Amino acid sequence: MESRSLVNFSGHQYLRQRLVLSILTGKHVRIDKIRSEDKDPGLRDYEVSLLRLLEKVTNGSVIEISVTGTAVLLKPGVVSGGPVTHDCPLSRSIGYFLEPLVMIAPFSKKPLQLTLRGITTDDNDLSVDLIRTVTLPHLQLFGISDGLELRIKRRGAPPEGGGEVQFLCPIVKEVKTLNFVDPGKIKRIRGIAHSVRVNPQFSNRMIDASRSVLNRFIPDIYLYSDVYKGDESGKSPGYALSLLAESTTSAIHCSEAASSPGETPEDIALLATRALLSEIRHGGCVDRKHQSLVLLMMVLGSEDIGQCRMGEPSVRTVQFLRDIKVFFGTVFNITPVDSSNTELLYSCLGTGYVNVNRSLA
Repeated sequence: MESRSLVNFSGHQYLRQRLVLSILTGKHVRIDKIRSEDKDPGLRDYEVSLLRLLEKVTNGSVIEISVTGTAVLLKPGVVSGGPVTHDCPLSRSIGYFLEPLVMIAPFSKKPLQLTLRGITTDDNDLSVDLIRTVTLPHLQLFGISDGLELRIKRRGAPPEGGGEVQFLCPIVKEVKTLNFVDPGKIKRIRGIAHSVRVNPQFSNRMIDASRSVLNRFIPDIYLYSDVYKGDESGKSPGYALSLLAESTTSAIHCSEAASSPGETPEDIALLATRALLSEIRHGGCVDRKHQSLVLLMMVLGSEDIGQCRMGEPSVRTVQFLRDIKVFFGTVFNITPVDSSNTELLYSCLGTGYVNVNRSLA
Protein backbone atom coordinates (compact mmCIF):
# COMPACT_ATOMS: atom_id res chain seq x y z
CA MET A 1 0.00 0.00 0.00
CA GLU A 2 1.32 3.43 -0.90
CA SER A 3 2.08 5.64 2.05
CA ARG A 4 0.41 8.68 0.48
CA SER A 5 -3.05 7.06 0.60
CA LEU A 6 -2.68 6.24 4.29
CA VAL A 7 -3.55 8.96 6.78
CA ASN A 8 -2.33 8.68 10.38
CA PHE A 9 -3.92 10.18 13.50
CA SER A 10 -3.45 9.76 17.25
CA GLY A 11 -5.99 9.85 20.06
CA HIS A 12 -9.64 8.90 20.53
CA GLN A 13 -11.11 12.36 19.94
CA TYR A 14 -12.77 13.18 16.61
CA LEU A 15 -12.89 9.48 15.69
CA ARG A 16 -16.26 9.81 13.94
CA GLN A 17 -15.35 12.65 11.60
CA ARG A 18 -12.10 10.97 10.57
CA LEU A 19 -13.88 7.73 9.71
CA VAL A 20 -16.44 9.69 7.67
CA LEU A 21 -13.74 11.57 5.72
CA SER A 22 -11.91 8.31 5.11
CA ILE A 23 -15.01 6.64 3.64
CA LEU A 24 -15.84 9.65 1.43
CA THR A 25 -12.30 10.07 0.05
CA GLY A 26 -11.42 6.37 -0.08
CA LYS A 27 -8.17 7.02 1.79
CA HIS A 28 -7.07 4.47 4.36
CA VAL A 29 -6.89 5.84 7.88
CA ARG A 30 -4.94 4.57 10.87
CA ILE A 31 -5.70 5.91 14.34
CA ASP A 32 -3.38 4.91 17.17
CA LYS A 33 -2.77 5.80 20.83
CA ILE A 34 -6.50 5.47 21.55
CA ARG A 35 -6.66 6.12 25.31
CA SER A 36 -3.26 4.40 25.64
CA GLU A 37 -2.56 6.19 28.95
CA ASP A 38 -5.99 5.38 30.40
CA LYS A 39 -6.43 2.76 33.10
CA ASP A 40 -9.03 1.20 30.78
CA PRO A 41 -7.21 1.59 27.43
CA GLY A 42 -8.56 1.19 23.91
CA LEU A 43 -11.83 1.68 22.07
CA ARG A 44 -15.08 1.94 24.02
CA ASP A 45 -18.06 -0.29 23.18
CA TYR A 46 -19.88 2.51 21.33
CA GLU A 47 -16.85 3.20 19.13
CA VAL A 48 -16.57 -0.47 18.20
CA SER A 49 -20.31 -0.47 17.55
CA LEU A 50 -19.92 2.53 15.21
CA LEU A 51 -17.18 0.67 13.29
CA ARG A 52 -19.51 -2.32 12.96
CA LEU A 53 -22.30 -0.06 11.70
CA LEU A 54 -20.00 1.54 9.10
CA GLU A 55 -19.07 -2.00 8.05
CA LYS A 56 -22.78 -2.77 7.52
CA VAL A 57 -23.50 0.29 5.35
CA THR A 58 -20.38 -0.22 3.20
CA ASN A 59 -19.28 -3.11 1.05
CA GLY A 60 -15.69 -4.30 1.15
CA SER A 61 -14.48 -2.21 4.09
CA VAL A 62 -11.69 -3.75 6.10
CA ILE A 63 -11.46 -2.76 9.76
CA GLU A 64 -8.49 -3.96 11.81
CA ILE A 65 -8.41 -3.34 15.55
CA SER A 66 -5.22 -4.06 17.49
CA VAL A 67 -5.21 -6.66 20.30
CA THR A 68 -5.22 -3.97 23.00
CA GLY A 69 -7.82 -1.90 21.13
CA THR A 70 -5.59 1.18 21.13
CA ALA A 71 -5.13 1.27 17.34
CA VAL A 72 -7.58 0.89 14.45
CA LEU A 73 -7.04 0.73 10.70
CA LEU A 74 -9.91 1.40 8.26
CA LYS A 75 -9.62 0.53 4.58
CA PRO A 76 -12.91 1.93 3.26
CA GLY A 77 -15.03 0.15 0.68
CA VAL A 78 -18.04 1.24 -1.38
CA VAL A 79 -21.00 2.83 0.45
CA SER A 80 -23.74 0.36 -0.46
CA GLY A 81 -26.82 1.58 1.45
CA GLY A 82 -30.00 -0.49 1.32
CA PRO A 83 -31.84 -1.80 4.41
CA VAL A 84 -29.66 -1.90 7.55
CA THR A 85 -30.62 -2.62 11.17
CA HIS A 86 -28.32 -1.90 14.09
CA ASP A 87 -28.61 -2.12 17.88
CA CYS A 88 -26.74 0.75 19.53
CA PRO A 89 -25.14 0.18 22.95
CA LEU A 90 -26.70 2.00 25.90
CA SER A 91 -23.52 3.98 26.62
CA ARG A 92 -24.33 6.56 23.88
CA SER A 93 -27.55 7.70 22.27
CA ILE A 94 -28.68 7.02 18.70
CA GLY A 95 -27.61 10.57 17.74
CA TYR A 96 -23.94 9.57 18.09
CA PHE A 97 -24.41 6.98 15.33
CA LEU A 98 -26.79 8.98 13.13
CA GLU A 99 -24.61 12.09 12.80
CA PRO A 100 -21.80 10.43 10.80
CA LEU A 101 -24.29 8.44 8.72
CA VAL A 102 -26.18 11.58 7.70
CA MET A 103 -22.90 12.74 6.13
CA ILE A 104 -22.27 9.47 4.26
CA ALA A 105 -25.78 8.28 3.31
CA PRO A 106 -26.46 10.57 0.30
CA PHE A 107 -23.42 9.09 -1.46
CA SER A 108 -24.39 5.44 -1.33
CA LYS A 109 -25.21 3.01 -4.12
CA LYS A 110 -28.82 2.45 -3.09
CA PRO A 111 -31.04 4.66 -0.89
CA LEU A 112 -30.31 3.89 2.77
CA GLN A 113 -33.08 2.52 5.00
CA LEU A 114 -31.53 2.43 8.44
CA THR A 115 -33.20 1.22 11.62
CA LEU A 116 -31.39 2.04 14.87
CA ARG A 117 -32.42 0.87 18.33
CA GLY A 118 -31.27 2.29 21.67
CA ILE A 119 -31.45 5.57 23.59
CA THR A 120 -33.14 8.36 21.60
CA THR A 121 -32.30 11.37 23.79
CA ASP A 122 -29.48 12.13 26.19
CA ASP A 123 -27.32 15.09 27.14
CA ASN A 124 -24.19 14.10 25.20
CA ASP A 125 -25.33 13.91 21.58
CA LEU A 126 -27.96 15.40 19.33
CA SER A 127 -31.38 13.92 20.07
CA VAL A 128 -33.40 12.30 17.31
CA ASP A 129 -35.87 15.24 17.50
CA LEU A 130 -33.18 17.74 16.56
CA ILE A 131 -31.78 15.51 13.84
CA ARG A 132 -35.29 15.29 12.36
CA THR A 133 -36.19 18.98 12.64
CA VAL A 134 -32.79 20.67 12.20
CA THR A 135 -30.10 18.39 10.72
CA LEU A 136 -32.22 17.11 7.83
CA PRO A 137 -33.33 20.63 6.72
CA HIS A 138 -29.62 21.51 6.55
CA LEU A 139 -29.17 18.71 4.00
CA GLN A 140 -32.01 20.21 1.95
CA LEU A 141 -29.88 23.35 1.46
CA PHE A 142 -27.65 21.16 -0.69
CA GLY A 143 -30.43 19.64 -2.79
CA ILE A 144 -30.82 16.42 -0.79
CA SER A 145 -34.54 16.37 -0.07
CA ASP A 146 -36.79 13.88 -1.92
CA GLY A 147 -37.51 10.97 0.39
CA LEU A 148 -35.30 12.28 3.22
CA GLU A 149 -37.02 11.30 6.44
CA LEU A 150 -36.49 10.28 10.05
CA ARG A 151 -39.32 8.43 11.79
CA ILE A 152 -39.34 8.06 15.55
CA LYS A 153 -41.07 4.71 16.10
CA ARG A 154 -40.37 4.40 19.82
CA ARG A 155 -38.69 6.63 22.35
CA GLY A 156 -36.04 5.38 24.70
CA ALA A 157 -34.78 7.36 27.69
CA PRO A 158 -31.50 6.49 29.44
CA PRO A 159 -30.43 4.21 31.11
CA GLU A 160 -32.45 1.31 29.65
CA GLY A 161 -33.26 2.78 26.23
CA GLY A 162 -35.71 0.75 24.17
CA GLY A 163 -36.17 3.42 21.48
CA GLU A 164 -36.27 2.87 17.74
CA VAL A 165 -35.87 5.23 14.79
CA GLN A 166 -35.94 4.73 11.05
CA PHE A 167 -33.77 6.91 8.81
CA LEU A 168 -34.53 7.06 5.08
CA CYS A 169 -32.07 8.88 2.84
CA PRO A 170 -32.14 9.31 -0.95
CA ILE A 171 -29.00 9.19 -3.09
CA VAL A 172 -27.67 12.14 -5.05
CA LYS A 173 -25.26 12.39 -7.95
CA GLU A 174 -23.65 15.58 -6.71
CA VAL A 175 -24.21 18.30 -4.13
CA LYS A 176 -25.30 21.86 -4.91
CA THR A 177 -23.06 24.81 -4.10
CA LEU A 178 -24.18 26.72 -1.03
CA ASN A 179 -24.45 30.50 -0.88
CA PHE A 180 -25.99 31.37 2.48
CA VAL A 181 -24.84 34.74 3.78
CA ASP A 182 -28.00 36.42 5.07
CA PRO A 183 -28.97 35.17 8.55
CA GLY A 184 -32.23 37.18 8.59
CA LYS A 185 -34.27 37.88 11.71
CA ILE A 186 -35.78 35.22 13.96
CA LYS A 187 -39.46 34.90 13.04
CA ARG A 188 -40.68 31.81 14.84
CA ILE A 189 -39.79 29.38 17.59
CA ARG A 190 -40.90 25.77 17.58
CA GLY A 191 -40.32 23.07 20.14
CA ILE A 192 -41.10 19.50 21.13
CA ALA A 193 -41.55 18.52 24.76
CA HIS A 194 -41.81 14.81 25.37
CA SER A 195 -42.19 12.73 28.48
CA VAL A 196 -42.18 8.95 28.73
CA ARG A 197 -43.15 6.80 31.69
CA VAL A 198 -43.65 9.86 33.90
CA ASN A 199 -46.64 12.08 34.63
CA PRO A 200 -47.85 13.43 31.24
CA GLN A 201 -48.26 16.82 32.93
CA PHE A 202 -44.45 17.17 32.85
CA SER A 203 -44.57 18.13 29.17
CA ASN A 204 -46.98 20.97 29.91
CA ARG A 205 -44.85 22.19 32.80
CA MET A 206 -41.80 22.37 30.53
CA ILE A 207 -43.80 24.24 27.88
CA ASP A 208 -45.13 26.79 30.41
CA ALA A 209 -41.68 27.44 31.88
CA SER A 210 -40.12 27.86 28.45
CA ARG A 211 -42.88 30.22 27.31
CA SER A 212 -42.39 32.37 30.41
CA VAL A 213 -38.95 33.32 29.01
CA LEU A 214 -39.59 33.28 25.25
CA ASN A 215 -42.86 35.23 25.23
CA ARG A 216 -40.92 38.42 25.94
CA PHE A 217 -39.17 38.21 22.57
CA ILE A 218 -41.53 36.93 19.91
CA PRO A 219 -45.24 36.10 19.59
CA ASP A 220 -45.00 33.18 17.14
CA ILE A 221 -44.12 30.33 19.50
CA TYR A 222 -45.55 26.86 19.15
CA LEU A 223 -44.34 24.20 21.56
CA TYR A 224 -45.69 20.77 20.82
CA SER A 225 -46.31 18.17 23.51
CA ASP A 226 -45.36 14.74 22.20
CA VAL A 227 -46.95 11.89 24.13
CA TYR A 228 -45.88 8.28 23.71
CA LYS A 229 -47.89 5.60 25.48
CA GLY A 230 -47.27 2.01 26.50
CA ASP A 231 -44.77 0.05 24.46
CA GLU A 232 -43.79 3.08 22.35
CA SER A 233 -42.36 4.89 25.35
CA GLY A 234 -39.34 2.60 25.84
CA LYS A 235 -38.07 1.07 29.07
CA SER A 236 -37.02 4.02 31.27
CA PRO A 237 -38.73 7.15 32.55
CA GLY A 238 -37.50 10.50 31.24
CA TYR A 239 -38.44 13.79 29.63
CA ALA A 240 -36.77 16.40 27.45
CA LEU A 241 -37.36 19.64 25.59
CA SER A 242 -35.98 20.41 22.12
CA LEU A 243 -36.25 23.96 20.79
CA LEU A 244 -35.51 25.54 17.44
CA ALA A 245 -35.67 29.12 16.22
CA GLU A 246 -36.15 29.78 12.53
CA SER A 247 -35.30 33.04 10.78
CA THR A 248 -36.84 34.83 7.80
CA THR A 249 -34.16 33.29 5.57
CA SER A 250 -34.69 29.78 7.05
CA ALA A 251 -31.55 29.82 9.19
CA ILE A 252 -32.13 27.45 12.11
CA HIS A 253 -30.67 27.56 15.62
CA CYS A 254 -31.42 24.79 18.07
CA SER A 255 -30.95 23.65 21.64
CA GLU A 256 -32.19 20.93 23.95
CA ALA A 257 -32.04 19.66 27.50
CA ALA A 258 -32.85 16.19 28.82
CA SER A 259 -33.98 15.16 32.29
CA SER A 260 -31.49 14.13 34.93
CA PRO A 261 -32.20 12.86 38.46
CA GLY A 262 -33.35 15.51 40.92
CA GLU A 263 -34.18 18.19 38.34
CA THR A 264 -37.70 19.50 37.85
CA PRO A 265 -39.28 19.96 34.40
CA GLU A 266 -39.00 23.74 34.94
CA ASP A 267 -35.19 23.45 35.39
CA ILE A 268 -34.91 21.47 32.14
CA ALA A 269 -37.05 23.99 30.26
CA LEU A 270 -34.99 26.94 31.47
CA LEU A 271 -31.74 25.18 30.56
CA ALA A 272 -32.97 24.53 27.01
CA THR A 273 -34.41 28.03 26.61
CA ARG A 274 -31.26 29.81 27.77
CA ALA A 275 -29.16 27.57 25.54
CA LEU A 276 -31.37 28.59 22.59
CA LEU A 277 -30.96 32.30 23.34
CA SER A 278 -27.20 31.78 23.63
CA GLU A 279 -27.16 30.01 20.21
CA ILE A 280 -29.11 32.88 18.61
CA ARG A 281 -26.71 35.39 20.13
CA HIS A 282 -23.82 33.43 18.66
CA GLY A 283 -25.29 34.40 15.28
CA GLY A 284 -24.74 33.23 11.73
CA CYS A 285 -26.85 31.13 9.37
CA VAL A 286 -25.88 27.77 10.91
CA ASP A 287 -25.69 26.90 14.60
CA ARG A 288 -22.67 25.41 16.33
CA LYS A 289 -23.96 21.85 16.33
CA HIS A 290 -24.18 21.77 12.53
CA GLN A 291 -21.06 23.64 11.46
CA SER A 292 -19.18 20.45 10.55
CA LEU A 293 -22.02 19.04 8.42
CA VAL A 294 -22.42 22.25 6.42
CA LEU A 295 -18.67 22.73 5.93
CA LEU A 296 -18.28 19.14 4.70
CA MET A 297 -21.12 19.53 2.19
CA MET A 298 -19.56 22.81 0.99
CA VAL A 299 -16.30 20.95 0.29
CA LEU A 300 -18.19 18.23 -1.59
CA GLY A 301 -20.09 20.84 -3.68
CA SER A 302 -19.62 21.50 -7.39
CA GLU A 303 -16.42 23.21 -8.54
CA ASP A 304 -17.55 26.68 -7.61
CA ILE A 305 -17.05 29.03 -4.68
CA GLY A 306 -19.45 28.22 -1.82
CA GLN A 307 -20.06 30.70 1.00
CA CYS A 308 -21.71 30.48 4.38
CA ARG A 309 -21.94 32.91 7.26
CA MET A 310 -21.49 31.38 10.72
CA GLY A 311 -20.42 32.28 14.21
CA GLU A 312 -16.98 31.50 15.57
CA PRO A 313 -15.95 27.88 15.01
CA SER A 314 -16.24 25.49 17.94
CA VAL A 315 -13.15 23.45 18.95
CA ARG A 316 -14.56 20.46 17.08
CA THR A 317 -15.08 22.54 13.93
CA VAL A 318 -11.51 23.86 14.00
CA GLN A 319 -10.18 20.30 14.12
CA PHE A 320 -12.65 19.29 11.40
CA LEU A 321 -11.29 22.01 9.11
CA ARG A 322 -7.77 20.67 9.71
CA ASP A 323 -8.88 17.12 8.93
CA ILE A 324 -10.60 18.32 5.72
CA LYS A 325 -7.28 19.84 4.65
CA VAL A 326 -5.53 16.51 5.26
CA PHE A 327 -8.09 14.40 3.36
CA PHE A 328 -9.32 16.72 0.59
CA GLY A 329 -6.54 19.33 0.44
CA THR A 330 -9.25 22.01 0.61
CA VAL A 331 -8.57 25.15 2.63
CA PHE A 332 -11.32 27.53 3.74
CA ASN A 333 -11.01 31.26 3.49
CA ILE A 334 -12.44 32.69 6.72
CA THR A 335 -13.02 36.46 6.94
CA PRO A 336 -14.89 38.63 9.46
CA VAL A 337 -18.25 39.88 8.15
CA ASP A 338 -17.76 43.31 9.72
CA SER A 339 -16.11 44.85 12.74
CA SER A 340 -19.32 45.18 14.78
CA ASN A 341 -19.92 41.47 15.42
CA THR A 342 -18.06 38.18 15.75
CA GLU A 343 -19.65 36.46 12.75
CA LEU A 344 -17.38 35.06 10.06
CA LEU A 345 -17.77 34.31 6.37
CA TYR A 346 -16.52 30.84 5.42
CA SER A 347 -15.81 30.29 1.74
CA CYS A 348 -14.16 27.49 -0.19
CA LEU A 349 -13.85 26.01 -3.65
CA GLY A 350 -15.90 22.82 -3.93
CA THR A 351 -14.12 19.65 -5.01
CA GLY A 352 -16.86 18.68 -7.49
CA TYR A 353 -17.38 15.38 -5.64
CA VAL A 354 -19.47 12.97 -7.73
CA ASN A 355 -21.21 9.94 -6.24
CA VAL A 356 -19.33 7.20 -8.11
CA ASN A 357 -21.09 4.45 -6.18
CA ARG A 358 -24.38 5.40 -7.82
CA SER A 359 -23.13 4.81 -11.37
CA LEU A 360 -22.23 1.22 -10.47
CA ALA A 361 -25.84 0.41 -9.62
